[in-house]
Parts: sequence; structure tokens; C-alpha cells
Amino acid sequence: MNKTKKIYFASDQHFGIPNLEKSQDRERKFIRWLDEVKQDAEAIFILGDLFDFWFEYKKVVPKGFVRVLGKLAEIRDLGIPIYFFIGNHDLWMHDYFETELNIPTFKKAKEFTFNNKTFLIGHGDGLGPGDKSYKRMKKVFTHPFSKWLYRWLHPDIGVWLAQYFSTQNKLISGEDDIKFLGEDKEMLIQYAKKKLETKHYDFFIFGHRHLPMEINIGKSSKYVNTGDWIKYFTYAVFDGENLDLKTYKK
Repeated sequence: MNKTKKIYFASDQHFGIPNLEKSQDRERKFIRWLDEVKQDAEAIFILGDLFDFWFEYKKVVPKGFVRVLGKLAEIRDLGIPIYFFIGNHDLWMHDYFETELNIPTFKKAKEFTFNNKTFLIGHGDGLGPGDKSYKRMKKVFTHPFSKWLYRWLHPDIGVWLAQYFSTQNKLISGEDDIKFLGEDKEMLIQYAKKKLETKHYDFFIFGHRHLPMEINIGKSSKYVNTGDWIKYFTYAVFDGENLDLKTYKK
């Protein structure tokens, strides 16, 4: 890793809610952040739920998001790697990012090594103990037959239906006061501690919770949750030695 470069992590932008005007305001803010970090980025990780809803029909993708998609394409054309982890709101993403933007996508948490530091990176949904109802629901939603059925809905209906149910969720709309549950109840922290029983990781980086967190776990490991771009506008940055959580205030 180049000593003058940094690696950036962000998640849970949920572009598309609560309405077009507010979504585009947040999109422009995220693009300003991308313009700044591309100056010294070794790589950029987007850890899921970039969109509040994304479904790829064979010949159709959701309308909008041209600003952020164009900026990601520009950054990739500069030769800066971008990695995208599929979240629970864009879990129906297929190959659009890979074929159009040359951005690899991952459905599960994945290990990376930078400067001899080992990372486990992912969106975070469905990991850890409990939450069995969601895990069952995710299996149904991601089953090929379920996706085949949904494709029979006209895009105007399919996108509207998904956005309607999503905006009913106060956590996603940013209206709820999301609170830290404690290390013994935060499922992703429990997941990280369990992983440390079999292998050492220097850093665990996840999104999904919409709550910025930096927690030291084990003897020399750190769990970081990147928060969101609805309420907190937070991101993580690795400078080759340390991983820190920061807030974008511009």
C-alpha cells in the first residue's frame, strides 16, 4: 500500500428515500465526498444499501441515481479500485455494476489484507446470532424463483411497491433514534468475537446498523460500523496503520 494513500469505507446511503429532492441533496453530498477522497484513495469500499431499492430486470434498472453512478464510473476510469458489498436493500443486484462500471460486487463478507493488516469486510445483514426471521426471509427473497416471479411485475409497480414498504421503516428513513445495544446484544460484535475464536483479524468493518461504532474487541482487534449517510454522514478511513471513523460535515 502506498504510504501517501488511504482506503475509504462507507455504507447505507439509501438513495431514493424519503423523496427525490432530499435524496438528491444527500447524493450530491456523497459525490462531494467521493471527489475529495479520490485525491488520495488507494481503494474505496461501499458496504451496501447504496440504494434504498435496486432490482435488475434483464433489460431495465431503476430510474435515477445518474450522479452517483457517473461519479463511480469516473473514479474507476481513473484506475482507483471500488468494491461493492450487496446489502439487504440492494440484494437483487446482479451484474450491472460489474459490466457497466467495472466494480466487483460481493454477496458475503470477504477477507482483505492491506499493509499486513487483516480485514473482514461486509454489509452485515444476517450475520451473528438470532434474527432468524430475517435470515429465513432473506433466503426466500434471494431464491431464483422469487426473483423470477418479481420480474413479472412491471417496473413501475415493482419499484413503487418496494419503495412504499421501505419508507414505512423509521430506521431507514432516519426518524428513529438508533441506540447502541451493548456489546452483548450487538449481533455484529458477537459475530466478530466468534470469528476471533478461530482466526485473528485486525479489523472488522460492517454497515447495516446505521450507527457509527468503534469497539476494541479481543486482544488487538477492532470492530467498526460505518454508520449511514442519512443522519450521521460517517465513513471509515485506513491510513496504512490505523482505522478511524470520521464524519463528513461539508
